[in-house]
Amino acid sequence: MDSKPPNLLLLLTSLIHFWQCARGQSLYTIDTVGLTVQPSSTVESGTQVILRCEVSVSHDPFLHLTHSFQFLRYDVPVHSLTTSDTVVLYEINPARAADSGTYECQVTVEEKSKTSFIQKLTVEGLQAPIFHLSKTTLYESEELIATCSAPQEKGSLIFHFYQESRNAVPQKIKQVGPSGNASETRLVLRQAGDSYLYCDYEIPTLPEAGRSNISNKVQVIVRGLFISPVMNVMPSSNVYEGDIIEVVCRVVHPLRNIEVFLTKDRKVLKKASVSLNHRMTVQAGDSGELVCKAEWNEVQKETYLSITVKELFSVPQLIVEPIDIFEGKHFKLTCSVSIYSPERINNETMQFSIYKDHVQLTKTDTYIARAQPSQNGNYTCKAEAATLRNNFLVKESEAHVIKAKVPVSQPMLSVVGDRLILGKPFLLLCDSELGSVPITYTLYGPNRQPDVKVVSRPGDQAIFNISAIYKSSDVLKFLCHAKNNAFNPPMISSSQRLQRTTSIIEPVSEPALIIYPNMGDVSEGQDLTLDCTLKKGTPPINFTWYHAETEGALASQTSPGLKGSYRIKGVRAEHGGGYYCVSTNQANEIKRSYTVTVGVKLAGWKKGLIAVVCILLIAALVLVIAIKKGLLPFKRKGTGVLLSVKSASTKTERLSLTLAEVNEAANVTPGVMGKSVWSEHVSGSESDDQNSVTSPECPEPQYTEVQTKQADPCTVPVMKGTETVYSEVRNSKQGAPEEANGGSVEYVQMNHDTDCHGEQGNHGDHSEDDHLDDIDNIDDTNDTSNINPGDSGDPGEAMT
Repeated sequence: MDSKPPNLLLLLTSLIHFWQCARGQSLYTIDTVGLTVQPSSTVESGTQVILRCEVSVSHDPFLHLTHSFQFLRYDVPVHSLTTSDTVVLYEINPARAADSGTYECQVTVEEKSKTSFIQKLTVEGLQAPIFHLSKTTLYESEELIATCSAPQEKGSLIFHFYQESRNAVPQKIKQVGPSGNASETRLVLRQAGDSYLYCDYEIPTLPEAGRSNISNKVQVIVRGLFISPVMNVMPSSNVYEGDIIEVVCRVVHPLRNIEVFLTKDRKVLKKASVSLNHRMTVQAGDSGELVCKAEWNEVQKETYLSITVKELFSVPQLIVEPIDIFEGKHFKLTCSVSIYSPERINNETMQFSIYKDHVQLTKTDTYIARAQPSQNGNYTCKAEAATLRNNFLVKESEAHVIKAKVPVSQPMLSVVGDRLILGKPFLLLCDSELGSVPITYTLYGPNRQPDVKVVSRPGDQAIFNISAIYKSSDVLKFLCHAKNNAFNPPMISSSQRLQRTTSIIEPVSEPALIIYPNMGDVSEGQDLTLDCTLKKGTPPINFTWYHAETEGALASQTSPGLKGSYRIKGVRAEHGGGYYCVSTNQANEIKRSYTVTVGVKLAGWKKGLIAVVCILLIAALVLVIAIKKGLLPFKRKGTGVLLSVKSASTKTERLSLTLAEVNEAANVTPGVMGKSVWSEHVSGSESDDQNSVTSPECPEPQYTEVQTKQADPCTVPVMKGTETVYSEVRNSKQGAPEEANGGSVEYVQMNHDTDCHGEQGNHGDHSEDDHLDDIDNIDDTNDTSNINPGDSGDPGEAMT
């Protein structure tokens, strides 16, 4: 009973373990990684050092883990091991200075890893190096092989080699770069005597370790070499050109395999063993230093001797006359020398010859020819002389290049750009088609000092800056002189050619604007012509017209002359205002005229029409005022009819017109019962026929005609004939009729029928008096009666 729970727990644990393994999961964690240095972190060189790395891992007891250990020095792996143990040792035996540094231990378990803390190891002390020489007895400047090694040290070492002489401070004679723990090199000892050689080393990656102790010292004996050669020159080291000298060079105490060299100016003249003899004929240029060199293995000894060679005569000179040779002219060549030692030269044996391109031209000292292209070339001369010892000397002069010059041709003057604008600076080019440089050009011109320019290179040009001229005729006053030969007169340019080849442009003058007709006073409907004229200017000339009150140009015209015209047809009121014109040509100078004002008047027929309308309106107004004020006397003979017209405007006013026509017959009665009213508005096009003109000063009048219907002869007495009564109606600002001058005039026509019965006539006498009384009452109270033009109501209703 008591053993069942543990067994059950073990089974459960096993099942969980197998389930985790089946799922690929491992239960572990790295706790710590420790690194220790034994016996201590600081040891002497040669001591055995052990690095111990231990790892602690917590894991499932059924899980078997392996550990990968890796030791690192300065982050560089130096030792690796994979094991199931938790402790690994890394042994350094013996420890050297190169093993010093910082160490770490990194442990990796499956997918996890951990690194220990850094531990520093310091190994003190360096091994003393071992020094060895290939030989200890040698001659000066002879090579020997030296070896310095530290077999127990690790890494790359830098070795230093020293020489210590008696009673002298040791000197470093060589240093060899990093090359492991041993180095072999060649040494050369150039001073005779005995000395000691030794070496030491250092670790470049560990400068704090310092230098090692010195190696063992080895004594070296250096013997002197007495192989310096002896040199003699016979007959003497001071000789004349053409003499023969012999040079002897030898070693007094020769060694086996010794060689002797004779050199001059780094040029080997001869080589031999132990000794040599060299025979040569000296020239003037052989003066200098001779070197005799003895060489044994890598040892060299030298002897120096100077020789002086005197000249018997100088190097010949070739003289050319004249200095400047021009085609077609003669030239002369002369070959001459200077004799320095007449006692050694026979003048009768001196010979000259002249050559062109190494071809002999003559065997004399002079040569004369006419210059031409075929004579161009390199000329030299040679001089030959025999010495008293019957030695012949030949000397050649330096080469002289002769190229005949071409005479300058007539210069040509031209304006740069081929266009000259009067009043502006310009450039003049003076150029000759033919002629060898240098060429001197001199320019002469009006009101200026001569200007000189020298053309020294082919392709260059003589260009002169010229100030402005103001007359085209001044172009003829420019002359150019060209000269390249001091002995010939200059060539002179042609002024006529300059004028022919130059486009001379005169800027335009200030234009004048002339207006036709009447110089700016024109009526509507007429044509207006604007002429823009100039006094001077080179065509073609561009004219442009502008209206001061309008943006942009009105018109533009290019004219071949000094005048441009622009016409405006059918002038209207908006054409009035200021006008001006602008002119320019190829000189690109813009000139503007003064502004001319143009006034546009109304047409004649419009003026007459406005005058007639105004007169009629004034007459009508006077008539209306006179009637209103009762200034016109009249006799009331019959029935008086008062017609009141009401304005269509917002205010009501009365224009009283009395229509009284006395019918001398007793049966005359005003026909007010039946009247027809009609209105006619006169259009602008019919204003001439109706004697009315619509204008801003005189508004258009309106007329209303009122016609009376034929009265019932039995009821109302009638008037004889037909009378027309005019009333004036003014239009308001809103377009409705209003009172004022220029309002619409309506006229009323009253028709009367005279066919009435006597009975009606008696009735008419009574009604006429009553009617006149009623009209007076209306004038006192209401001032107007409403009669609108175009009303279709019964006219009889307007009269009460």
